[in-house]
Amino acid sequence: GSFYMEITLITTILSWSQTLTLGGEMCQMTDLLYTEKDLVTSLKDYIRAEESKLEQVKKWAQKLDVLSATATQDPEGFLGHPVNAFKLMKRLNTEWGELESLVLKDMSDGFISNLTIQRQYFPNDDDQTGAAKALMRLQDTYRLDTQTISTGELPGEGPMTVEDCFELGKIAYSDADYYHTELWMEQALKQLDGGEESTVDMVTILDYLSYSIYQQGELERALDYTKRLLKLDSAHQRANGNLKYFEYQLAKQKKVEAEEGLKEKEKREREKREASEKKGRPADYLPERRKYEQLCRGEGIKMTPRRQSRMFCRYSDNNRHPLYVLGPVKQEDEWDRPRIIRYHDVLSNSEIEKVKELAKPRLRRATISNPITGVLETAHYRISKSAWLTAYEDPVVDKINQRIEDITGLNVKTAEELQVANYGVGGQYEPHFDFGRKDEPDAFKELGTGNRIATWLIYMSDVPSGGATVFTDVGAAVWPKKGSAVFWYNLFPSGEGDYSTRHAACPVLVGNKWVSNKWIHERGQEFRRRCTLDESD
Repeated sequence: GSFYMEITLITTILSWSQTLTLGGEMCQMTDLLYTEKDLVTSLKDYIRAEESKLEQVKKWAQKLDVLSATATQDPEGFLGHPVNAFKLMKRLNTEWGELESLVLKDMSDGFISNLTIQRQYFPNDDDQTGAAKALMRLQDTYRLDTQTISTGELPGEGPMTVEDCFELGKIAYSDADYYHTELWMEQALKQLDGGEESTVDMVTILDYLSYSIYQQGELERALDYTKRLLKLDSAHQRANGNLKYFEYQLAKQKKVEAEEGLKEKEKREREKREASEKKGRPADYLPERRKYEQLCRGEGIKMTPRRQSRMFCRYSDNNRHPLYVLGPVKQEDEWDRPRIIRYHDVLSNSEIEKVKELAKPRLRRATISNPITGVLETAHYRISKSAWLTAYEDPVVDKINQRIEDITGLNVKTAEELQVANYGVGGQYEPHFDFGRKDEPDAFKELGTGNRIATWLIYMSDVPSGGATVFTDVGAAVWPKKGSAVFWYNLFPSGEGDYSTRHAACPVLVGNKWVSNKWIHERGQEFRRRCTLDESD
């Protein structure tokens, strides 16, 4: 349906972001689009200048062509005319020199200098690798096949070429990711077989493909592709060596299978099935990755109809708070255990735009606290850009902080500053806890405000596809809705951590996800959320 129509839009973004690190880079990517537009304008100026130069040369050639044709019919008669003789001398002495200067004149100066200036802002090899890996992450999470991604009907530059697919396969290969190498090399081969012209030859693709399949333990398929390669290039040294090796290994495997008993055969089949199931899982495999990805796709949500019937929407005045008696906030139950509440329309469009405007100049790659050292560092599982906004720098930030306090009833004076995060396409934050656990060094010791008692998360944009907040332990999923905020407690009233609040930000499939969050701490809540001794309360 519309979801699968939407997912193909990803390659529109890839038409330029093939050379970008996806996820949390949307602001910089927007700037790069304008940079490219400026370069196209400069390129057009250069083309016009070259065309003008060639037009002058063409007119000169046409004039001389006619003159030479006339002159060579009767050379002596032609040169017997003194004006013709003078003009011949003048042309050869002066005008051909001028023409030489015109032909040698470099019209590209303006374009080249502009390109040189802009090049400092261009992405590098790491950015391109990041873009490729982000695409593969989306491919796995949302179960997209290579055909859908590569050849969808798209606006913009159009479908991915054989070269694009080959490049993705090569990046996966350099990372020893043979699963994605196989997928993308097969797609490149499919497009070549379909008649698409390419600078990448079939032999090279088959070489990568056969080896990546062999690395995944599929000897027969690896052998088939090697034979196909040798039909195209019988002298290929590596393929000839592989052919003998694969045939030897296959014969050895069949001999073992013939000799082993029924139990061993069943065990081998089981091992093959398990290996097949694990194909494509990244090296940093999370025990809950399957569940996490399921929830991101909207599958595996554990809310029964009976539990759902106990969830309500209501107008809340937060215990007759003066601000909300006449204008209560719209409150919706998203989940019961842990209790997750959504507040609708807590930020206006103008407030959202102001927060984004303040955050954009200082967005930096988001960091996490290392659980062993306590040091802040970037991590592959948190891909976004973030910035911190203080209450005193703009009245809007102060107003948002006060609004959080009024709605939750918690003291935000001891809370962390408002964090603004931007997740571009592929941007994600894998399952994590917001609170500090007992087995970690106290990440919040320096703050002197205790642990993170609660999280307030504001969605500042709608996301066409992907980007849900999922709670992997309980099977809950909350989808972004612009202007709304979700709230939950990370700690029980006893102060013990609620491990059911483990959550993740799913990869953004299509669109640009903006969020802001407030981490509220224990100090200052003593009389607002009273402590109990019952850990499960």
